[in-house]
Amino acid sequence: MSEKRLLIVDDEPEFGELVRKVAVSLGYEARVTASGRAFQDAYHEMNPTMIVMDMVMPEMDGNELVLWLMEQHYTAHLIIITGYSPDYAKDARVLAEFSGLRSVKTLTKPIGLAKLREALSSEG
Repeated sequence: MSEKRLLIVDDEPEFGELVRKVAVSLGYEARVTASGRAFQDAYHEMNPTMIVMDMVMPEMDGNELVLWLMEQHYTAHLIIITGYSPDYAKDARVLAEFSGLRSVKTLTKPIGLAKLREALSSEG
């Protein structure tokens, strides 16, 4: 198992695949999920060192997943992504930081490749 493991959850398959390709080029083992439930299953299989999470999805939104990650005692890196106003991810970021998640970043779609690479490259 790779030392750099990225788990992506985004209900837009094309965006998830783009993130995966960039991550693999940076040395990550990366997996894409399209729903909160699939993310939870993959989380236990993969034990990710970084997570890229979309805020708005069917089934479970980003805030619900942050709360779930708190229950799992996840303390690694988290990138929160939204296609809405940057302020939309603020609550999730504050909640994540309060829960002990480190290196919490927020990005707004559309995201340029350089900005995505930078976020995935910085682990602290």
